[in-house]
Amino acid sequence: MVKKFISWNVNGLRACMNKGFADIFAELDADVFCLQETKLQAGQIDFQPEGYEQFWNYAEKKGYSGTAVFTKEKPLSVFYGIDIPKHDTEGRVITLEFEKFYFVCVYTPNAQDELRRLDYRMEWEDDFRDYLTSLAKTKGVVVTGDMNVAHEEIDLKNPKTNRRNPGFTDEERGKMTELLQAGFVDSFRYFYPDATDAYSWWSYRFHAREKNVGWRIDYFLVSDSLKPNLTAACIHPEIYGSDHCPVEVQLDI
Repeated sequence: MVKKFISWNVNGLRACMNKGFADIFAELDADVFCLQETKLQAGQIDFQPEGYEQFWNYAEKKGYSGTAVFTKEKPLSVFYGIDIPKHDTEGRVITLEFEKFYFVCVYTPNAQDELRRLDYRMEWEDDFRDYLTSLAKTKGVVVTGDMNVAHEEIDLKNPKTNRRNPGFTDEERGKMTELLQAGFVDSFRYFYPDATDAYSWWSYRFHAREKNVGWRIDYFLVSDSLKPNLTAACIHPEIYGSDHCPVEVQLDI
């Protein structure tokens, strides 16, 4: 059975609600729909889509980070964080276990201005990769979310001028390479290895979205064991409501 998965960094779900989120959610009709940067605490929103189980991971800091997953199929188990205390206060990871695969929603830490959080980001990358590879020893893994890196020059409009900016440092790009080499496939590039001007995030400044001056930093990765199950992948730049747009993958699983 082909299942449809959607991921979207909503950059504040309450704000996105005022920009048609509920209608977009219904129209996309995903089997699993996950969010990053919800910027919520428990009880701050009432969104109860019919037919879905929902799971939330909130940051301790109010109005910051946060993830959520909505699923039509009830998972066998749900796990929040990656079981490392220094990484698990910002609501960045939710893992759902299904019969044939794990589904991991992630909001990767940003290296931030002047790369002041780059060292932490490197620790995160190593620990998160270890977490994913440990899951992959048991069954297939689908991991998705805002991973805060444009992996290759093709993944952003202006690679030369962004070389040492957050999200396009050699260090961050190298960690994405390491993750893929550890047994994962970038689903969009699997189908569209040479596609240009395919982005999932645009700055709110300088009319970047209108000009399509963007970055592809939102991903669906699948473990190598699930590569034969891939049937489609796409980006939805036509959908507004955030500075990111939704990304999608379909798997026959």
